[in-house]
Order: sequence, then C-alpha cells, then structure tokens
Amino acid sequence: MFTGLVECTGKVLAITPVQTGARFTVEVPFAAELALGDSVAVNGCCLTVDKLTPPQVEFDLLTQTLRVTSLGALQVGSLCNLERAMGGAGRFGGHLVMGHIDATAEVLSIEPVGQDHRITIRIPQNLAKYIIDKGSIAMDGVSLTIAAIHNTCEPEFWITPHTWQRTSMHTYRPGHVVNIEVDMLAKYVEKMMQR
Repeated sequence: MFTGLVECTGKVLAITPVQTGARFTVEVPFAAELALGDSVAVNGCCLTVDKLTPPQVEFDLLTQTLRVTSLGALQVGSLCNLERAMGGAGRFGGHLVMGHIDATAEVLSIEPVGQDHRITIRIPQNLAKYIIDKGSIAMDGVSLTIAAIHNTCEPEFWITPHTWQRTSMHTYRPGHVVNIEVDMLAKYVEKMMQR
C-alpha cells in the first residue's frame, strides 16, 4: 500500500518488449535501499523489483499492466513518480493508494495561477461515480484533492509549487496521458451496497 506522497522522480532508461509484456528499467534514487521483491509505485502503478544494479532497477510489465496503464507509452528519458510501499511504523500523510490503476485519463488543460497550477483531466465515464468534490484521487501516483468537477468526467486539481516541482507534473502538456486510481473505499462501499 502507498500514500500517494511521491518521494522523488526517476528516469526511464529502457523499455524492452518481452513476449506480450516488457522489461522496464528505471533510474531510482533510492535503489540502494531496495531489495528484490520490494514494491515500488511507478507513476502510481505497483511494480515488483526484479533486478537491482543501483541506481538502476528493473521491473517486469505484464500484458495487463501495459493494457491498463500509461507505462508502455513512456519513452527513454521520461520522468516518472516514485514511492516505496508504506512502512507499518510510518506516518500516513496522503490517502490509501493501492497501486492498482483503474484507467488512464487525458490532461485537458494546465494553467498557472500565481505560484500554483490548475490541472483538468478527462476520466472515463465509468469512473465518474467515484469522483466527488473534495474527494481523493491518485494521478500518476500523486494523492490529490478534487477541487471542482466539470461535465461529470472532468475533475480539476490545484497543484502546489512543492508538488509541481517534486513530481513529473511539470512535464505535462495538454493531451498527456496519466494513470488514475480512484478511492478504493468507495469501490468497497459500492460492492457492499449492491449485495
């Protein structure tokens, strides 16, 4: 489990096709602190460390991962957001993020507002029911609060200077595709209410 508080960014070094999946190599600043089998959220997607050659870390991307996430669209040199799995004794500062991507979304607009930035994205229609004003969503692994909702499928976020600089968000442009994870608790409540 993760918190959505990105620790740092890493650089994509290679994406090598392997049968129907891929081998994903990332330069990870905290690679020396990892062990084989550890979980790392890469742009919000929980991946398992398969090979370590610090600062390089290699992960396997499954067919399902390539289908559901935007990881396969990254290029060598792309920045990605990184977070280690939450430790049991740590403080919890974001929201519950599982690293299980629900869908991808398109960045519609990015607007500087003073020292902040306002980002609007378009999510798939089937996820609209999980989006509420002042609710939480993880975008490329970043825990964000929904500031407003336009046309039911277009949440708006205000990004602080800290988040803008410490994550890959400063590289976004309209049309950029991001990974989205909606609130897990909302999905559980929905399932229980259906019963």
